[in-house]
Amino acid sequence: MTELIEKTPFTEPFDARGSNRLAGTRRQAVLSGLIALTLVLGVFAYSLMVSSDDLRVDPAARMLAPSLEHLFGTDLLGRDMLLRTLLALGQSIGIGLFAGIVSTALSVILGLLASVNRLADRIVGVATELFLGLPHFVLLMLVAYAAGGGVKGVILAVGLTHWPRLARLLRHETQRVLASDYVAVSRGLGRSPLWIAQRHLLPHLIPQIIAGFVLIFPHAILHEAGLSFLGLGVPPHLPSIGVILSESLRALGSGLWWLAFFPGLGLLLVALSFEIFGESLRRVSDPDEGVA
Repeated sequence: MTELIEKTPFTEPFDARGSNRLAGTRRQAVLSGLIALTLVLGVFAYSLMVSSDDLRVDPAARMLAPSLEHLFGTDLLGRDMLLRTLLALGQSIGIGLFAGIVSTALSVILGLLASVNRLADRIVGVATELFLGLPHFVLLMLVAYAAGGGVKGVILAVGLTHWPRLARLLRHETQRVLASDYVAVSRGLGRSPLWIAQRHLLPHLIPQIIAGFVLIFPHAILHEAGLSFLGLGVPPHLPSIGVILSESLRALGSGLWWLAFFPGLGLLLVALSFEIFGESLRRVSDPDEGVA
């Protein structure tokens, strides 16, 4: 009997080294996530405080290379590229937020709709696989063109084309929860579907919804830049990374490399920062992270 008790998991020694390693890993994940989120929010806040009217045209400062006075150089009209890049990144972040919210909301609606009955589940499943089978960027261009382009067209194009993967995930998670024993017990006790959705479904779906939005956001800002580059997104008079990159194509042959390099680098850094933030959320919420 003594030997049996000693082998039970309740008498195993506490692994302080593993616990410290887990805590250190999560602290590192939280720190990297906060730094990445601060970078994105800082760029967005700065773009809100600065007006596009501050982009003054200065013919005497046309096509200046990067220097202490103009860190990112100036463009063909003498406008400061650092200020123009920050304003364009803020525009991309705002569009990405709205588009991500639209796409996430649509995913949640369809994911919950699939739990109503078998017919609804089959319809949602077929629609999801159909959208996943279509060429993604071609569908983006078609929706943006049909919506008339502009900021509204980009938001609708990204929001209406990025929902399938998250909707499929939420649909499978909803089915798994509804098939569990505790949901069956709740139904046997006469609980309403609304009560079951509030007490059983939402606690399981909220982490998936947050993770889905975090993954949609970087794709949204990259696709906004792609549509604006092709002339189907943000109008040329508004700051946009896609517009800047499109305009810089004419100047690259003349050696004006900074017109495309810094805006493109800024876009990649913002997208990568939000990816790092999403990865930090996953590592913090994963109970096995850091356990060797």
